[in-house]
Amino acid sequence: MTPHIGNLVGSVLSADVVARYYRLKGEEVVMVSGSDEHGTPIEVEAIRLGVKPKDLTDKNHARVAELFKKWGISFDNYTRTESPVHKEFVQQHLMKIYNNGYIFTQETEMLYCEKCERFLPDRFVEGKCPYCGHSPARGDQCDACGRLLEPTVLMEPYCVICKGKPVVRKTKHWYFDLAKFAEKLAQYISENKQLPANAKNFSLNLIKEGLKARAVTRDVSWGIPAPFPGAEGKTIYVWVEAVLGYVSATIEYFRNRGDPEGWKTYWFNKDTKTLYFIGKDNIPFHTIILPALLLASHEDYNLPWNVSATEFLQFKGEKASKSLRIGIWIDEALELFPPDYWRYFLIATRPETKDSNFSWEIFVEKINADLNDTFGNFVHRTLSFINRHFNSQIPEPGALNAEDEQALISLKEHLDRIAEDFEACRLQAATSGVISIGRLGNQYLNEREPWNLIKHDKAKAATTMHVAVQIVKALAIASAPIIPFTAEELWKTLNLPGSVHQQKWTEALKPLPVGHKIAEAKPLFRKIEADEKKLDEMLEKVRKTAAKGKL
Repeated sequence: MTPHIGNLVGSVLSADVVARYYRLKGEEVVMVSGSDEHGTPIEVEAIRLGVKPKDLTDKNHARVAELFKKWGISFDNYTRTESPVHKEFVQQHLMKIYNNGYIFTQETEMLYCEKCERFLPDRFVEGKCPYCGHSPARGDQCDACGRLLEPTVLMEPYCVICKGKPVVRKTKHWYFDLAKFAEKLAQYISENKQLPANAKNFSLNLIKEGLKARAVTRDVSWGIPAPFPGAEGKTIYVWVEAVLGYVSATIEYFRNRGDPEGWKTYWFNKDTKTLYFIGKDNIPFHTIILPALLLASHEDYNLPWNVSATEFLQFKGEKASKSLRIGIWIDEALELFPPDYWRYFLIATRPETKDSNFSWEIFVEKINADLNDTFGNFVHRTLSFINRHFNSQIPEPGALNAEDEQALISLKEHLDRIAEDFEACRLQAATSGVISIGRLGNQYLNEREPWNLIKHDKAKAATTMHVAVQIVKALAIASAPIIPFTAEELWKTLNLPGSVHQQKWTEALKPLPVGHKIAEAKPLFRKIEADEKKLDEMLEKVRKTAAKGKL
């Protein structure tokens, strides 16, 4: 399904920003993910639409992959769980775990809908959470309290297809003995200094409460066939196979490059660090289930080095819902404003420590005040001045005075802090730091007043602009992870070779050579001249146009 902007900032957008930063630092980066195509949500939707699950996922995967490109998400491999490589790896990996004695069979009671004539795992059933009372809670997890659930523990359960009340029937399933890894998981989580507090505390509390065996198989037809002896007709539980997709996507990437063993460097070399970007509702799958599955293989896999989990982005205090028209979906967003406007806003307001609320007021303020009036204004003031007074050539500086030197010292300090924030996944702070460079540049120009210097001391004006354009170049590189399209446009205006995304972070502090000719400066951003009511109307118009296109 098409993600909304809250889904995006919690996962692939945050991952993209950090991946782009590490590439600039000269690290070898492989960024992978994929369409999670199996499991009950897809099958439920396919039943509702009267289509085959594969037809639905083919269409959705192609659409979402194209949207991610438009958003500038720089995947090395965006694959899908229908990939033959993924299916093969999941079956082989689970058989290793089975042969190691961590998967057992058990007859269990499951909810069954007599009207639909099917068992009701996961998303086929909803009800009231037995822990917090939230309704509706799904058969696999409660969104409100984040606890993992089994359908039979739901209070007041009902079939999501026919709304009927299910009965209890016995069925045989294969279970992963998660409890056997409680001690190792607790040690891994406790000793992992990179894990943010929300991921660490939530995970340790789950372990303290006691880990239970988790079903590996499901009584559904759509999914990867279970490879265990006697498991014919069963498929693998989606959250078991989906997290293994990080490994299979890396394998597929290197196979496609003609280097079938290359993936092992990223999953077994202890100099490698693996980072995951998720919403807080997915914490246990990345801090408990994935590490346990890797440990159970008896192979020395790299466990997650960091799991950067965002809180929720809400819309007027409510959870996103397409049916209720609450939220903004990533295709709708691009119909309204360029991707860099959204990328900047979402990272600048990323819900890192608490849930946040989307509002048009904050969106407009961030674009107008930060991007247009600070970043864009400084860049345009500097480059257009050089266009006009120095024939678009970088002027030769004279001796730097204390103000000039302090500006360059401050620039380096800003870049160092931004790098620290990127590496700590404090992306809000890193984004603020980038805008602070623009603020530094504007303040420097205001203090030096080159428009007055040019009238009576062109040499001092030249020195000022030589320093200012260094700050512009640094902005191009520092902003590249966050607003890649704008950074590339700025790099081209500076008339520098190659792509800004092929540079190194250290290039930000290397001055442009004297006499280098830049292109004509054009505004990088435009102010949004619309209030909240107007923007809501624009969004509604986009939705109506999209609805007509589907008829």
